[in-house]
Amino acid sequence: MQQTKPIELYYWPTPNGWKISIMLEELGAPYEVKYVNIGKGEQFEPDFLKIAPNNRMPAIVDPEGPDGEAISVFESGAILQYLGRKFGKFYPQGERARVAVDEWLFWQMGGLGPMAGQAHHFRQYAPEKIAYGIDRYTDEVNRLYGVMNTQLADNEFLAGDYSIADMASIGWVIPYERQGQDLNEFPNLKRWFETMKARPAVFKGIEIGKEEREKSNLATNKEAQKILFGQKAR
Repeated sequence: MQQTKPIELYYWPTPNGWKISIMLEELGAPYEVKYVNIGKGEQFEPDFLKIAPNNRMPAIVDPEGPDGEAISVFESGAILQYLGRKFGKFYPQGERARVAVDEWLFWQMGGLGPMAGQAHHFRQYAPEKIAYGIDRYTDEVNRLYGVMNTQLADNEFLAGDYSIADMASIGWVIPYERQGQDLNEFPNLKRWFETMKARPAVFKGIEIGKEEREKSNLATNKEAQKILFGQKAR
């Protein structure tokens, strides 16, 4: 379908944010990036919470939503599904093929993303180097990489054809070294990884906001880390 008004993308350059910038680039849909600097706490601003009540980016506002009315969507997986249904691309209409995509999308949402995130935290950000936490999550990411490697032995992409499941997963493999992983141990995953990185839309989606990310430098910014970690209901 033809999108005439730009979709608003509330974004910060992280693996979750990249999912949506990649999808929008693949679709060729007009969109406008609205940065949500998570190191400055902009995710807690009231206007953002109206569209993303979990105070996490990404989120979108589509001014041309269902029945022509604007709609906001939060949670990266839900956004990918919404955009896939709306534009009829990268998310199959056939039930069997769609189930296959959903399986790997939810696998990423519930497994690869959270476990890789914990590996990053204990390996990079935790003020105390807790061996149990480092080993626990590094090993679990290793297991999950093995699951991908097996699936990709007989499939070019995670669900067969290129889909939102691949877009959801690539960002969590890009920092593999920080997760304590060696892609040479997973030849099928490495082949997929290189194929994904060679896609122009994937490359461009990951590059968006790179300068903003480098300026914030969350790895060493202690004040930003205080904002990001240890949150409670308030």
